[in-house]
Amino acid sequence: MTQPVALITGCSSGIGRALADAFLSAGYRVWATARKPEDLAALAAAGFTAVALDVNDAQAVLELGDDLRKRAGRLDVLVNNAGYGAMGPLLDGGADALRRQFETNVFAPIELARACFPLLRDSRGLVINIGSVSGVLVTPFAGAYCASKAAVHALSDALRLELAPFGIQVMEVQPGAIASSFGAHASQQAEAMLNESSPWWPMRDGIRARARASQQNPTPAADFARAVLAAVQARRRPRVLRLGNGSRSLPLMAAWLPGGVLDRVLSKRFGLRRQF
Repeated sequence: MTQPVALITGCSSGIGRALADAFLSAGYRVWATARKPEDLAALAAAGFTAVALDVNDAQAVLELGDDLRKRAGRLDVLVNNAGYGAMGPLLDGGADALRRQFETNVFAPIELARACFPLLRDSRGLVINIGSVSGVLVTPFAGAYCASKAAVHALSDALRLELAPFGIQVMEVQPGAIASSFGAHASQQAEAMLNESSPWWPMRDGIRARARASQQNPTPAADFARAVLAAVQARRRPRVLRLGNGSRSLPLMAAWLPGGVLDRVLSKRFGLRRQF
C-alpha cells in the first residue's frame, strides 16, 4: 500500500478527466468518480478505479469513504472537482435554484472531506477544492454560481486552519477559462431558466453571453491539470492557485476598479439596460 491514492470527483470529462489523467501518469492510483454508466466504463478502460457517485447522495459518500478504507487503505489527495454553474437571474431561480447550486458546489465537498478525514489524517494528505475566479469577481446572471464559489473560498480558508493540526493541507484552485463542457452545461442551465414571462427576458442575450463566458480563449484542460499536479508536487504548496485565461486579470479588476466603474463595465458587457 505504498502507491499514493487520489480521489477525484466529476471525472467524466473536462477538468476532472484531465486531472485524473495527470495524477495517473504521476504514479497515483486514481479513484475517479462519475455518474453515467458509459463514463464509468470509459474511466475503467483507461486504468482508473471507476466509482459511481452522485456527490449529493450522502449515503453514497459515506460508503465511498468506507470502500476507500477497505480497498485502498489510504488517501493522499482528495480533489473536490464535481460541480456545475447555475445561470440566470437570481430572482427567476429563487431559493430552490440557489439551494441546488449549494448542495453540489458547497455542501458536497464538505461531506466528502468529512467522509475521507480518517484516511487523510493517516496519510497526512491534501484536500484540493476547485473554486473559481467567479467567487472573486461576481457577475450578473451567475449570482448563484458566484456565491457558491465564494463560499468554497471561505470554507477552504477555514478547512486549511482546522485541518492543519492533523497534518492535512488544503489548496484551493481558482480556474479562469478552462476548455471543458462547463460552458455547454451552463448554456443548458440558462436556456432551461429563460422564460418570456421573466422581467429579464429583454436581456436574454446577456444571460446567454454570461453562460458562454467561461469558454472564451480557454486554457487546455491538460495544461491546467499539469499545473495543478506541479503545485501538488512542489515543496511549498500554494494556498490558492489561479490558472487559466482571466484567472489573474479578473481578480485584479475586482480589487482595483472602483465599484461604480466595475458595475458599469459588467452592465454593459451583459446587456443590463434600464427597464423604466
